[in-house]
Amino acid sequence: MKSVRSSALLNTGDRYGSVAIVLHWAMAVVLVLLLVMGTLMVGMPDVGYDRAKITWILVHKAVGVAALLAVALRLAWRAANPLPQLAGGLPEWQRFLARFVHLCFYGLMVAIPVSGWLMSSAGGYPVTFLGLFDLPDLVPVNPKHFRTWIDVHRWLAYALALLALVHAAAALRHHLLLRDDSLRRMLPGYGAAAASSTSPATSASAAETA
Repeated sequence: MKSVRSSALLNTGDRYGSVAIVLHWAMAVVLVLLLVMGTLMVGMPDVGYDRAKITWILVHKAVGVAALLAVALRLAWRAANPLPQLAGGLPEWQRFLARFVHLCFYGLMVAIPVSGWLMSSAGGYPVTFLGLFDLPDLVPVNPKHFRTWIDVHRWLAYALALLALVHAAAALRHHLLLRDDSLRRMLPGYGAAAASSTSPATSASAAETA
């Protein structure tokens, strides 16, 4: 029984473990929350004291720090638990695209919070670690660089939103048109049931939903 529970937590050659599934959806919720908050803040006035905007900024920073920690945890788990294998016979361009999307996601999940940290440092605004203490400034205060990092942060967020839409569309295509288990394998509770029933064909697009 203990070995069965342990195997359910880990990735195998043809399915995702419970830990990878939880990290995937937790990160998805955090990223959507950050994108929504960022969109709302863009529409708020930049001139004068605005209590609502300051509150949104502080919450946005706190969630951003949490996201950076979550990415580090997810990368560490992935290093210890390789993704399920791609199925044989998958066209080479699809194999390349799956890996490329993975790399872009991880790159953006690191670059966006780091660019926000750089932006705050250049603007002279502290970034707190979950309200416990201030993180060190990465760069000296520089108004010109501050404006540059604002643009970088914004466009990286746009890129993440676009990539997420492509990712979701691909998952729905596999689920609704190809009718394979790609999406179901990333749903809570499916991993254990799939351990004995997943066929090689359903792992063809596994990497697209990680």
